[in-house]
Amino acid sequence: MAEAAVRSRDDSPDRLYELERLRMVREQLNGRDIVDPRVLAAMREVPRHLFVPDDLRHLAYRDGPLPIGHDQTISQPYIVALMTQLLQLVGTETVLEVGTGSGYQTAVLAWLARRVFSLEVKAELAQQASERLSELGRDNVEIHVGDGSQGLPDQAPFEAVIVTAAAPSAPPPLTAQLAPGGRMVIPIGGRDSQYLERWIRRGDAWHIERVSPVMFVPLVGRYGQDKETWWWM
Repeated sequence: MAEAAVRSRDDSPDRLYELERLRMVREQLNGRDIVDPRVLAAMREVPRHLFVPDDLRHLAYRDGPLPIGHDQTISQPYIVALMTQLLQLVGTETVLEVGTGSGYQTAVLAWLARRVFSLEVKAELAQQASERLSELGRDNVEIHVGDGSQGLPDQAPFEAVIVTAAAPSAPPPLTAQLAPGGRMVIPIGGRDSQYLERWIRRGDAWHIERVSPVMFVPLVGRYGQDKETWWWM
């Protein structure tokens, strides 16, 4: 009787998703350049399957992006981990996220930072993400609906800024809201060519690193992409 109970518990959906999550970290992150132990721990803990549509949950831990509706996607696990690692969070930071999307990246940030402010231009996505994060007990997140390219000046400065959509260049409001010594991770480019960049503020100067080629949906808003150059906008 006891053995049957253990077997049933081990075969529960939650346990199976946990095993998939551990395999995701082992095969997709450990084998690449994700080495920050706190980031790896967050990726092991945050249930990615809760942030994808029900009919795609069986694909939640695969190595690739997934559609979440509204012409948006949830980034592949490796990209989420890479962008998070580049922020170099130690747990004391106030973070600005531009592009809440499903809320998965937000949840990872909330696991690692003191406070997360997230901006989403699509109200329905913002509401869905807020509900998921609340269900997970994440009370250090505040989601706003609005033009992410203009940031949240009333909550600035931020020790870290992460942008989850491609901008033609670094939006001036976001660089202005970054604290001295702060890090911003952002995809820069157009429909055909984008690079992930890290901007580090050093007083009035910037240290800019080009990290890797990527492909993100376009950033919309005042400092976002020109709609005429993106056929799906």
